[in-house]
Order: sequence, then C-alpha cells, then structure tokens
Amino acid sequence: MEKTTAVSTLKAGFKNSFAALEEKFYDPSLPEPVHAPVLQKYNRKLGQELGFNFTQETPELADCLAGNLLFADSTPIAMAYAGHQFGNFVPQLGDGRAILLGEKVTPDGRRLNIQLKGSGRTRFSRGGDGKSPLGPVIREYIVSEAMHALGVPTTRALAIVSTGEKIPRQDGIHPGGIMTRVASGLVRVGSFEYFAARGDEAAIRMLADYVLARHYPEILGKEDRYRQFFSSVATRQARLVAKWMQLGFIHGVMNTDNTSISGETIDYGPCAFMDYYDPNMVFSSIDTMGRYRYANQSAIMRWNLNCLGVCLQALIGKTDEEAMDVIDATLAEFEQEFLHAQHVGMLKKIGIENHDDQDSSLLGELLAIMQNQKTDFTLTFRYLADHIRQGSNMTPQFRELFNAPDAVAAWLKSWQLRLVKENNPEVIQEKMNRVNPLFIPRNHRIHKAIENAEARDDFSQVHLLTTLYENPFTAQPDFINYAQGPADEERVTRTFCGT
Repeated sequence: MEKTTAVSTLKAGFKNSFAALEEKFYDPSLPEPVHAPVLQKYNRKLGQELGFNFTQETPELADCLAGNLLFADSTPIAMAYAGHQFGNFVPQLGDGRAILLGEKVTPDGRRLNIQLKGSGRTRFSRGGDGKSPLGPVIREYIVSEAMHALGVPTTRALAIVSTGEKIPRQDGIHPGGIMTRVASGLVRVGSFEYFAARGDEAAIRMLADYVLARHYPEILGKEDRYRQFFSSVATRQARLVAKWMQLGFIHGVMNTDNTSISGETIDYGPCAFMDYYDPNMVFSSIDTMGRYRYANQSAIMRWNLNCLGVCLQALIGKTDEEAMDVIDATLAEFEQEFLHAQHVGMLKKIGIENHDDQDSSLLGELLAIMQNQKTDFTLTFRYLADHIRQGSNMTPQFRELFNAPDAVAAWLKSWQLRLVKENNPEVIQEKMNRVNPLFIPRNHRIHKAIENAEARDDFSQVHLLTTLYENPFTAQPDFINYAQGPADEERVTRTFCGT
C-alpha cells in the first residue's frame, strides 16, 4: 500500500522519547493516505490543554489527522508488544492499526502520546487491513471523553476523521474512520511479554527503566525500584478497576495488551456501561465465555498483573523462588487495595463515609434487590439521594425503576436510619450527587449516533453526546430523556471492536 511521505508545514511541538530506545521496541511506520478525509470532530479543549493552537478550520489539520500529511516534527512509529488474548498467549501483536505520531509536552509539564488509530497497515498488522470502521472510532471518542469527565484515569480523544473509504467486516461494509488518541503512555503489560517471550532480559530492564522515568519518577532511584514499580502498577490498576465497577462499566476485552502500565483505561473496543444491574453482564460479541464480565474484572486484572510479575522475575528477585514470593505478596496487596477501594467507593454511592461492619450488609441488600428486579444501575443510585429526607414516600422516578417497590421501601427505612450517623442531609445529598452521575454513555444512544453518522453523514448526535457527557453529574433539564435507560426495543446487548 502507498504510504504517506508528504510533510505538512504544521508543527505540533512533538518529541518522541520512545523512538530514542533501540529499534527492537518499535518499527518506523508511515500512515496510509485516505481517499477523502473530513475532520468531523476536533476536541478543542483538549487541544488547548496540549498546547496546540489548532482549530477545526486550521489548513492541513484534517490531512495531518488522517495520515495524508505528516506533521513537520513527527517521528511516526508502531510500537511492539505481545499479549494474552482471552487467556491465550500471542507472541507478537503490536500496533497493527495505530501509529504513534509523537509526544507532546504540555504547558503544565506532562508528556502525552499522540497516536492515530485506524491509519493503515504496519509490520504488526498480521494480515489485517489496519483500518477502522467509523463506528468504533465514534464509540471510543464518546466513551473515553465521558470517562475523563467521570473522573476515571483514561486515554483521551482529540479527533474523529471520516476517511471516505469503505471498510469490509464480517457484518458488512462500513464507512472508514480514524481517531486521534492521547495517552499518558502506551506501554502495556504485553510490551513486557513481547521481550519475555524472546528471553531478552536486557530489553525488559530497559523498558522498565523507561517506564519508571516517565510514570514513576518518585521511585526511580530506589534500590528496590523494580519491586516498587510492580507494586505501584498493581495499586493503580486496583483503583482503576474499582472506579470502573462503581460506574457499572465493563471494559469487555481486558487482554494483557489492553492493560496500560500507566494505569489508564485503554482500548475502548467492545466496552459498555450496564443499564440494569447484573454482576454477570457481558457485552463483547467475542467474549462468548464471559471471561471479562462485570464481576470478574478484578480477578482478570490480578491475572494480568501476574503475567507482568513473571516478566519482571529477574528484576524483582535474586532467585525464581524469591521473585515468586514478591509476585504473590504484590497480588495479595492488589486484592486488598481493590476490595478497600471498591468497598469505600460503593458505600459513598449510598451516602456512607464513616462506615462500620453493618454497612456491607446494607449495601449488599440493595444490590440484591437491584439484581432481582433488574433496576437501572446508574439511576438507582442517582435517584436514591432524593430520599434522604423523604420519609417513607418514594419519588415517582425512583419508584418507576422497580417492578416491586415494596421490597426497596423496607430497605429505604433501614438506610435512612443509618444515615442519622452521617452528616446533615444537605451535605450527604450533595456528596452522593458528586459520585453518582445522571448521564452516562448509554449503549442505545451511542448506537443511534453511529447509525446516523454512518448512514446519513449526520454527526449531530455525536456532538450532542460529547457535550452532554462533559458534565455527567449535573442536572441538565433540557436533556433529561438522555439520562433514561433504553426501552426494550432500543436495548443494545452486543458491542464490537471493529478489527
């Protein structure tokens, strides 16, 4: 395929510290030009955070974000990594459809990666076309920006480009799209597995030192820095998964190549927020065994961290036995950190901060009612805050969530008695509304936005949703219908990654 060689006059202020490593860590790669690029969405706020002075009307910007032109200071590469996919090890994956344009040092001193996703074949494409349908690009843009607004560590979305191409997939032909992704870092657990599979301990050490300097500088000079590094990654991942679960989020494809060492949510493929509460909820069309179901996410993250620990054995122990002791201890710490973060976070959702031993039962009773009656996960917690001083009367919007309201009425009385131990009602309600969003990226809303964009080149719903989700905790009366769950005929039960 033809590769981009033309260079734009635009400069982004790019550096590329990863490209300064030995070339075995990456492959120099150029994007493939596309037929008719249109910059459909540009995140100007994020662009300003990055220190860019571009606007959607900037000449050549669409071509640069489509891969038809290279930024004047770009050093494009595809990063090498391996990964366990659904538990099965693949020794080489890599950026098969993504190209790292460079790194931007922001005005406040952060170093962030800027990457095109869907920009054509690289050496790691393994027979794939390296392209992306427009639908998954729209989904990732909407969900990743919503996650940021919800307070979850995540990659960000800078732009959506429609390419004018037709992309064949198993379910048909789709319009093509390219997303510009922004990340604190793109090194994954699978990056370490790539070199462990090759027995390249020097590369593992080099990669660990690179990640330490970039993401964990506070422990770089420590004598036991590699043990602390492993422990720090585990802590970040424990807190991350707890945040997902407190929002009803299901990643859908928690392979080791989709587990970021920086502790951010990465690779929004078949992800989804559950509508009604079900611990065994699965949305991914390829997760036929439910490996990555909602309730199993912490267990899978622990499994992924074990894979990382095995890669780091030579760095964290003088002997294999000593290294395994470190891995076991770190995984135990992960489990405790996750359970604590999840427990504290879920109790905050029901207004309890000064928790005691009885509170777990109170929370468990509510979740059991929600599961039995298939009540909306997001709205149950959001509307619960309205009952702090409500007595035995339920608000209509809360009552309508339950098929058998009497079951939750008894629970409400116990909960209200428990809240007497907390702060005054106004403070509790305010705090609950700060952790319980009203608006989340509903599957049926995203599906409709994708359908309109693909079928009619209508991006109005994409623009509306991204604006709406900038303030997910704020009541927006003109758009209250966007907070509601889907009708049965609107429900989307399967999501796709687009490869």
